[in-house]
Amino acid sequence: MLRKPFRSLYWMFLAAVPALLRADLTADQKEFDMRALAAHYAKHYAPYEWKIELFRFDLLELRPWISRARASRDDLEFYEICAEYVTSLRDTHSSFILPTNFSASLGLSIDIYDGKPLVDAVNRTLLPLSRFPVVAGWEVVSVDGVPAETLIDRFSRFVSSGNAVSRRRTAANYLGFRPQSRIPRAHEIGDAAEVVFLDRDGQEVTLTIPWTKQGTPLTSAGRLPSPPFRTAAARAPAAGAAGEEDITPPYLAPLAELRNERVEPAGEVLNYGSRFPVWAYPAGYQQRVGASASDPLVSGSFPAQGLRIGLIRIPNFSPPPGAAAALRVWDAEIAWMQENTDGLIVDVMRNNGGDACYNEEIQRRLIPYEFRGLGREIRVTTRWVNSFASALLLARQSNAPPHVIAQLERNLEEVQRTFAENRGRSGPLPICAETLTRQPAPGAYTKPVMVLVDPYSTSAADGFAAALQDAGRGPLFGMRTNGAGGTTGNFPTGLFSESLASHTTAMHHRRQPVVTPDYPTANYVENIGVRPDIQYDIMTRENLLDAGRPFVRAFTEAMVEHIQRSQP
Repeated sequence: MLRKPFRSLYWMFLAAVPALLRADLTADQKEFDMRALAAHYAKHYAPYEWKIELFRFDLLELRPWISRARASRDDLEFYEICAEYVTSLRDTHSSFILPTNFSASLGLSIDIYDGKPLVDAVNRTLLPLSRFPVVAGWEVVSVDGVPAETLIDRFSRFVSSGNAVSRRRTAANYLGFRPQSRIPRAHEIGDAAEVVFLDRDGQEVTLTIPWTKQGTPLTSAGRLPSPPFRTAAARAPAAGAAGEEDITPPYLAPLAELRNERVEPAGEVLNYGSRFPVWAYPAGYQQRVGASASDPLVSGSFPAQGLRIGLIRIPNFSPPPGAAAALRVWDAEIAWMQENTDGLIVDVMRNNGGDACYNEEIQRRLIPYEFRGLGREIRVTTRWVNSFASALLLARQSNAPPHVIAQLERNLEEVQRTFAENRGRSGPLPICAETLTRQPAPGAYTKPVMVLVDPYSTSAADGFAAALQDAGRGPLFGMRTNGAGGTTGNFPTGLFSESLASHTTAMHHRRQPVVTPDYPTANYVENIGVRPDIQYDIMTRENLLDAGRPFVRAFTEAMVEHIQRSQP
C-alpha cells in the first residue's frame, strides 16, 4: 500500500492527467510542426516558383507564419493558421486536413447562382417538407445572425482551390455543411441554426434547422506527441478498385506515383464525382450504360434536328471495375457510337479526376490521329533521382518490355540533368508511354466531338480537356476548368499536430503556351485552367429552377452547328 505522502501525489497526478491530455501544444511544438509543413513543400511542391510568379506568395517566407503560430491561443487557432498557409498557394491539390471525422449538416446543398447563395438540393429525410418548406431556389441570407456573405468570406480561408469561382462556391456550401477536417472550428455550433432565407417570391422566411452531427470533434492536439495517423476523411484518394490486370509492376513505381490526379470530394458541390449530371437529359434521350454504380461511364443518345447525338458522362477517372475492365466498356460504347451517331458530346463537368493513364487511354479512343499527351514537370530531389534509378535497374533485371526501359532511361536522364543543374522543375516527362506522342486506339471515334466543362472539371478532368483542346478535337463548351493542373500526394504534417496535408507533385505541361488576359503566358494548366471555346455558365437561377434545360438547349444547338460545319 502507498504511504500517505505518495498516495497524495498519486491522486494529484491522476487528477491532473485529463488536464494534461487536454493541454494545447507548446509554442515550440507549433513552430516545429510549422517548419516541418513548410519543409515538405520546399522539397516536393512542384509549382513553387509558379506561385511566386502568379501571386507573389513565397511559401519559404516563414517569419510571419511562425510568429502567428507561436502566438496562437490554442490548437484550433494553430490549425487555422496552418490551413491558411496552405490555402495561400491557391492550389486545389494542396489542402491542410485535420485528424478528425467530425462533420455537421443542415441537410441543404448551397451553391452560387447569379452571384447569390441559393439552395439547390434539400435532404428530405432530414428536413421533411411538412416542417421545413425550404425548396431549391431559396436564397440564404444569414445563418445564426451572421450574413451569408460574411460566412462565405470566412470559410474561403480554408478552401484550397486554383480557381476563384470554385473557391467561393465551395465556401458557400459550407453554409450548410461543416467538415472539421477542413474547418477547424466546425464543431463550435449549437444544436440548431436559425437560417434566414428569401423564398422564390423574395419574401423573408426564418427557419430553425437542426444540425445533424457525426463523428468526434477535435478540440485539442494535446502536448503529448504520438505517431501521425490518418482518419477516414483524410486518406489518400483511391484510384478505383484494381483488378488483376491493373496490377502495376514494381519497376513502374515512380511513374505510378505520378498518375494520381484526383481530388477527394469534401462537400464542394452537388453531384461532384457523381454519375448523375445536374441537368435533365435532352428530350428523347435513351440510356445505354450507367444504371449501375459499378459502371465507369453513363452513355446514351438523343435526337436533335434530324441528327442522332451521342452523350457520354465521365463522373471521374477512377473506374470502379478497374482500368482494364472499364476500357472494355469504353471500346464497346465507342464502337456503338461510331456506328449509330452523327457526333458525340463528352461531359466532364463536376468530374473530380482520377488515374492519369486511364484518362490518356480514353483520349486515345476519342482522338483518331496522332496527338501529344500532357507532360508532367516534377520538383526533382534525390528521392526522385534514386527512385527512377532503382526502377530502371529493376526493369532491366525483370526483362521489362523495351519501351518501358526506354521510357525509364529518358526520365532518369531528365531528372539527373535537372538535379545537376539545380533547376526548380524538370522538363515535361511522359508517364504513360515512352514519349509524349500518342497514337489513336484501334476503332477510335472519328466523328465530331464536343466536351462539356465547368469550374469543377478537376485534375485529370483538367488534363482531359487540355489534351483534347490541344489536339483540336472539337470545341469545349461551358466555363473555365478548375485549374488543378497536375499530380497530387498526401503526407503527415508533423509529429505533434498529427494532421495531414496534400500537395501538387507534378504540373501538367501542354503542347503550346496558353495566352490569357489574367495570367502569364505559359504551358501550364495550374491556376490557368482550360478555357472553353464556347462559354456558357449553367450557374443561373433560370437553370436551377428549370433542371438545366436552357443549358441543355444551348449545348445541343452548339453541337448541331458543330456537326453541320464538319460535314463535307
